[in-house]
Amino acid sequence: MPVTLLHSPRGESARPSPGVLLLAALFVAAGTLHFVTPRFFDQIVSPGLPLSPRAATLISGAAELAGGLGLLHPATRPAARWGLLALLVAVFPANIYMAQFPERFHVSPAVAWGRLPLQPLLMWLVWRAGRTVHRRSQGQ
Repeated sequence: MPVTLLHSPRGESARPSPGVLLLAALFVAAGTLHFVTPRFFDQIVSPGLPLSPRAATLISGAAELAGGLGLLHPATRPAARWGLLALLVAVFPANIYMAQFPERFHVSPAVAWGRLPLQPLLMWLVWRAGRTVHRRSQGQ
């Protein structure tokens, strides 16, 4: 089995791979920012969402924190994977909204539009990081 950044060559390990650690750190950092600088995230909540912008910010921040921490242990990685995938789908409209009105968020149009194709890549990384890898038996 080839060595990858997201999986140990011997299967599941209590110690996350460097790739999983990096992905977990990304989500924990992003989730923390939702609580440290909520006004920015409040602004990018798509209009028409049936929640207040602040509620959406706090819920998505908590979900990012929980998902990032969940990636750190093999027992919680599968649940973290599904939760983070659902979160990434749920927040994608906010990314589109930001791309449509980049001047409102003080970002360049190139950055706002450029991050949209990164969402599927991030989803793929979450999928890989959160999947269950079974150990090979000793005789194989």
